[in-house]
Amino acid sequence: MVSTSTVSPGCSSPNAKVCLSPAHAAQDNVSTLSNFKETGNKTPAETVPQTGQRADALRENLKAIKLPPGFKIELYAVVPDARHMAIEPSTGVVFVGTRKTRVWQVTDRTKRRVADDVVSFASSVTFKVPNGVCFSPDGVLYIVEQNRVLAFPAAQFFGEGGPDVAAAVVVPQGKLIPAEFESFNHGARACRIGPDKKLYIALGQPWNVPPKAKLGALDTNGLAGIIRIDQDGKNREVYAHGVRNSVGLDFNPKDKTLWFTDNQVDGMGDDTPPGELDRATKAGENFGFPWYGGGKVRTADYKDATPPANVVFPQVEFAPHAADLGMSFYTGKMFPAKYQGGIFVAEHGSWNRTKPIGARLMYVTVKDDGTAGETEVFAEGWLTSTGEYMGRPVDVQQLQDGSLLVSDDYAGAIYRISYAGGK
Repeated sequence: MVSTSTVSPGCSSPNAKVCLSPAHAAQDNVSTLSNFKETGNKTPAETVPQTGQRADALRENLKAIKLPPGFKIELYAVVPDARHMAIEPSTGVVFVGTRKTRVWQVTDRTKRRVADDVVSFASSVTFKVPNGVCFSPDGVLYIVEQNRVLAFPAAQFFGEGGPDVAAAVVVPQGKLIPAEFESFNHGARACRIGPDKKLYIALGQPWNVPPKAKLGALDTNGLAGIIRIDQDGKNREVYAHGVRNSVGLDFNPKDKTLWFTDNQVDGMGDDTPPGELDRATKAGENFGFPWYGGGKVRTADYKDATPPANVVFPQVEFAPHAADLGMSFYTGKMFPAKYQGGIFVAEHGSWNRTKPIGARLMYVTVKDDGTAGETEVFAEGWLTSTGEYMGRPVDVQQLQDGSLLVSDDYAGAIYRISYAGGK
């Protein structure tokens, strides 16, 4: 192993004895951190100001958001590029992934339900699209990058100390997916720890519709699907097949079934095909892609091909091209009984529809038999009447007090929705 004292990431130092690429340098740092050693990085963690004109403007924009009676929305934190969130079970510290190179640590120290500070987490590690963040029940933070999985025990405490944190490699760099399938398109992962204590990871495939010659390799590796592995990276298997690009998943705490969003095929028209909210009841089910582009709408590329037997169609068909991303079951008690046990879904908003749609939160009821009931708009207003985005919700997660956090990568913020009306 090369000593980190002689390594210059990117060969920027003339005194470096060995030059490594940034990716290799980051991997070396992870190896150092996994042995509880210091990397020598003394650069202070990047901080994000929580006051000033930007925060004031975000609060002003929130006045346009429409919610059901009794609910209110407030700015929780200014967080650049905020994507998926993981809330530490005992302290409520929020870790926020991005589609860039940072993971943010958001801390509410006084429990006023607003962030006191936002700092970069584990800056000694060079992340690549660290979108997927999730906690195990015993407090281990998993970060799923485009092509690597890392674990950080006691992240909320180690992260306070600076750029170096305790870390472990779950899936090494370049081993989550084959390098040939690496793409910025559909490269943002989502993850959850299941009731079986395994780590579930959604792996979007890189095409709008993949060529038939690539289907076998995609399926073998779990792309266009959801995989599950042990928390140490072993015993990998494909749990769900035929999933174009899921960027949100959660388990129903009542019956332990896995639910996930799936983004539909582009280029088939403004009003087709629908977005999806799916329910997996067992391992090995196929959800229809690429034979179906969304719902029961066949794709042009596979219209003459026979779909797999027993395709599982979605529980909910959302508006076409609204870009349904993060989702979570509501298990809190703050909200009225109507919302308890249901699902909140963040719609990011369309990018190529003639008239944009989405940029809102949807609510889906879950019936006693475990299937989806009625669907309604819960929060909207980030998309103006003139078709301009003020924000684009990405994820929705629940704080310990039963309020909801909503991330927004366009505005660079996290919002908090609470309820104070009559029950």
